[in-house]
Amino acid sequence: MKNILADCSASISELKKNPSALIEQADGEPIAILNHNKPTAYLIPAETYELLMERLEDYQLGLIVKERQNDKIAAVDVDIDNL
Repeated sequence: MKNILADCSASISELKKNPSALIEQADGEPIAILNHNKPTAYLIPAETYELLMERLEDYQLGLIVKERQNDKIAAVDVDIDNL
């Protein structure tokens, strides 16, 4: 059985009936959407999703920085005045 990673849950039928009420009742918390008592999706506020996307992008940029720091050993020192 899969863990449900939210304090609130609702069936797909409940979601179809009144999605606005469901979101309002969750008060900004994630909602696990269940199909046959198994989580099939998570409904999160737009603000939370945007924050997650920003953090994911920051993480990915951090990986690029680390990778390029390792390449620094092969870099050539250049004096701007000699160009």
